[in-house]
Amino acid sequence: MAGTADLRVMIVEDQAILAMELEMVLTDAGCDVVGCAMDRAGAFAVADRERPDLALVDVNLLDGLTGPQIAKRLVEEYGSAVVFLTANPEQIPDGFAGALGAVSKPFDEQTICAVVAFARQFIRLKTVGAPPRRFRLAPWLTTPPADVAPH
Repeated sequence: MAGTADLRVMIVEDQAILAMELEMVLTDAGCDVVGCAMDRAGAFAVADRERPDLALVDVNLLDGLTGPQIAKRLVEEYGSAVVFLTANPEQIPDGFAGALGAVSKPFDEQTICAVVAFARQFIRLKTVGAPPRRFRLAPWLTTPPADVAPH
C-alpha cells in the first residue's frame, strides 16, 4: 500500500541482482527504499538527498573495502542506523564503525525481515532486544557503560 512505509532504507550493495531482491523484501516489510548505491560516492549522494533511517551496507563494494567508512559517516553525520551485509565478516572493523551488527551472506528473506524489525525497535525506542538469528550484534551494543565499572 502506498504511503504506509514507516522506515526509510538505503541499500549499499554492488551486486545489482541482490540489491533488487533486497528492495523487494524491504518493500514487502513496510519499508520505503529511498535509494541504492554501489560505491562510496553513490552512497553519500543518496544519503545527502534522502537522509535514510536505516542503511544496509555491504563491506566490500566496487571501490574496495569502503563499507566501514560509509557506515561510520552515515551514523555520525546522518544519524542513520546501519547493518552490514557481507560475505566477509572478518573484514568488519572491531568497533563495527557504529553499525548495529552484521548478517553474513547468503541470507534469506526471513533474516532480513527480522533484522529490519530489530532496527525499527532500535531506531524508535533506542533499545536493543534479542538479536535475530544469524545477526551478529555489534560489541558496542553489548558492552556496559563505563560509569558502571567497579571501584
